Amino acid sequence: MPEEALLLRPAEPMIRALPANIEAEAAFLGAVLIDNRVLEELPVALHHTHFFEPVHARIFERIVQLLDRKAVVTPVTLRPYFEADEAIKELGGLTYLARLTADGQGLLAPRELAEQIYDLALLRELVSVGRGLVEGALDTSESVAPLDQIELAEAALYAVAEGAGAQTEAQSFNMATRTAIMGIEKALNSGGHIAGKTTGMTSINEKVGGLHDSDLIILAGRPGMGKTALATNIAFNAARRLLSDLADGIEPEKSVGAATAFFSLEMSADQLATRILAEQSGISSEALRMGKISREDFQKLSFASQTLAELPLYIDDTPALSIAALRARARRLKRRHNIGLIVVDYLQLLQGTGRANDNRVNEISEISRGLKTLAKELGVPVIALSQLSRAVESREDKRPMLSDLRESGSIEQDADMVWFVYREDYYQAAKEPKQPVDGDDAKTHEMHDKWREEMERVYGLAELIVAKQRHGSTGKVRLRFESRITKFSDLAEAERGDSAYD
Repeated sequence: MPEEALLLRPAEPMIRALPANIEAEAAFLGAVLIDNRVLEELPVALHHTHFFEPVHARIFERIVQLLDRKAVVTPVTLRPYFEADEAIKELGGLTYLARLTADGQGLLAPRELAEQIYDLALLRELVSVGRGLVEGALDTSESVAPLDQIELAEAALYAVAEGAGAQTEAQSFNMATRTAIMGIEKALNSGGHIAGKTTGMTSINEKVGGLHDSDLIILAGRPGMGKTALATNIAFNAARRLLSDLADGIEPEKSVGAATAFFSLEMSADQLATRILAEQSGISSEALRMGKISREDFQKLSFASQTLAELPLYIDDTPALSIAALRARARRLKRRHNIGLIVVDYLQLLQGTGRANDNRVNEISEISRGLKTLAKELGVPVIALSQLSRAVESREDKRPMLSDLRESGSIEQDADMVWFVYREDYYQAAKEPKQPVDGDDAKTHEMHDKWREEMERVYGLAELIVAKQRHGSTGKVRLRFESRITKFSDLAEAERGDSAYD
């Protein structure tokens, strides 16, 4: 055939076999049938679905079932279960079970055989994910949603990786003790009060021991209390501490800082950035938004932005995210940037899967469970902001309680910690009596003077109420809040005295 004809001829599809090693499977099963103890010390958690040959999968499944019943498993004890198995008959009948143990080659390296069977199964899973991705991308019969397909593909890939890394077994007390000592050493090196990620505020760290991996922290408050400001401050402080520790040569695993993912469903990324710039430059957020700054202020701002350029803080301001989409994006950030802290602002703006949309309480329950699952899945603390019901406003004491969590008791149930932000000056400002003028009676002046004294007493003070904590006691932490630059910070020593906590 002429060369030109070969070039014009359509390429024939390459048909390649899925990765598998039937001989390795047979040798491993033979080793198990000779010595059942082989299954007790495998380097991987082998399952019958990891076997490529269906007969081998059924044999392994039956072996595990019999061992669970404390039976001794041999070709003889297996025989009754496979007498009617048509696939076994095709391989030579029940003598196939005996042939598996004929040479005993598998006993020479059963651990290596198990690893190979497991690894090949993972490769087949990857092939399956890739095939599904290609088929989905080529199928345009229904509505085309490439971003949804990307999220599904990422979730599938992460599930494969999670399966590869999720091999757990009982630890000896020695191993558990070592892990505990490492955590205590980390707390000691951090200054004696942080076992997890830092919040950047000593008084909070001392109360809760930092932000613990796999924890779901609910940060709630009524509008105007500053819950977004506090979450932004914590996210910034954790990211800055990691940056500082890396510059000092401290390994990321030993740092109490963390690369942080901030999912902002309410504010845009540039609004959050403006808040952080205001905090760091000391210029009010309002002045920055309106451009009412001097040339000197702009230089401060420029310097602050350069300082923050390398900050490991990643803001996703996609609106109306579903809990599934948020988890997919968080996995991606974990894979790409090794994030160690996630902030979600705020929980009620997330959407469920759609199965519970007819019932908002069920949907919120699904979302809170999804956030807790995400914290455990990625092994990072998750701070989720939450609204409070209006019941707070109808009480004389406006301090929030657990019963004020809006729309679902499951939020309280799923959370490892529940924090409330409370600022008395916000409510005190609303109580301002009539401004006295010349000619008003003494009582009017007295009432306003009394209000002003009370306002001066509480102005700029905030409380973080730890209403639930699985790792320690509940109570209150007093903080300083600068509303001009939306910044929370520790009280000065003179202000704290012995009453920084209750």
